[in-house]
Amino acid sequence: MYTKVVLTSALLAIAEARFGQEQTPVADISALSNFGQPGEAPTLAGAVPGVLLAAADPCAKLSLADQIVSTLGNDPEVIAAAQKLVAAEQNFNPFAVSVPNICGDASLPATEELRGIVPLVDPDVVGSDDENANSASSLQSPFDATGLSVADVMIAQGFSNFTVNGAAAGGASGGNDDAGDNNNDNGDVATTTTAAATTTTPVFNCGASRTTSAPAATTTAASSGNGGNSTSGGDATGDAVGAGAVSDAVTGTFLGFQASSLGLDFGTCTPTVKFEESLNGRKAGEFTFQAQDPAVNKGQQEALNPAIIFNRICDQLVNVCGAAEDAHAACQDAQASLSNGPKDASTADAWNTALGFEGTDINPDNAPQAGLVGHT
Repeated sequence: MYTKVVLTSALLAIAEARFGQEQTPVADISALSNFGQPGEAPTLAGAVPGVLLAAADPCAKLSLADQIVSTLGNDPEVIAAAQKLVAAEQNFNPFAVSVPNICGDASLPATEELRGIVPLVDPDVVGSDDENANSASSLQSPFDATGLSVADVMIAQGFSNFTVNGAAAGGASGGNDDAGDNNNDNGDVATTTTAAATTTTPVFNCGASRTTSAPAATTTAASSGNGGNSTSGGDATGDAVGAGAVSDAVTGTFLGFQASSLGLDFGTCTPTVKFEESLNGRKAGEFTFQAQDPAVNKGQQEALNPAIIFNRICDQLVNVCGAAEDAHAACQDAQASLSNGPKDASTADAWNTALGFEGTDINPDNAPQAGLVGHT
């Protein structure tokens, strides 16, 4: 009992320390008392903790940054403080989620001097080293953000291990995939703009996730296959070879369930990866990794970094596929040994071989293809 209490206290202390780091913009904004009307800077500073809470809408932080500039003026000191807020890490609860939540509204921030800045993410997130380096760099030299949301900019710079306003990151379009409902709400594009500050009380108008990519049409075979994935219970013996096969011009080609040659029970899923060019509107010559099984890649952005996809596959084996413990352990072993491998076809081949799928076609979609997103 004592050990449990000590461990819990230690975890809480770590969480508090992390949250303390995320509050650094408060002091910078409080120090702007020489700008605007008396009391405005402290009021704006007081709103910072609320927009950095784990449950806060990630767009609220950007709206507040805009409001700081519109209320206090565009003096370089004000701009610098607002930029630090845009780059601030939103509080993160690793006990509840494994990836951060990022704003997908391309209208935010509206202030030109605040655009192109990307935020810090929790060090526990896969790929955080690259993203946090990007964040520091963006404060010195903002990235091109023309027509892009913060989520879009992050993806363009090679980091996509996050959700967009609660839905999985959806590619260079930065949209909310809403893959669960076949993108039937594609019309819900964000049209709101940032509210102008008229009082010292912060008012947030946070845009919804936007969707600009084509709807992912799902075949009947895919629906039946995914249905099996959600109800499996870990018994792979009930899945026939080829079950859940999909051939779709947008979501890609999946040849259906395949059994591991190593006798590993991956439940209802096939944990293979593909390595394809120009997925989801990426430029010619840019190759990325992606899971092949629609049940595994559902809502997951393709990635330049194989570690992101390997982590996704291992997570889905437990969360969706009903894989056996030894199969999940094999996935984790492969993840540990290959995540830092070359970002080329050899790593995709090595992954598939390690899990018992040697010789798997790593370009089943015959990419590049116009309009190919590569995931559900």
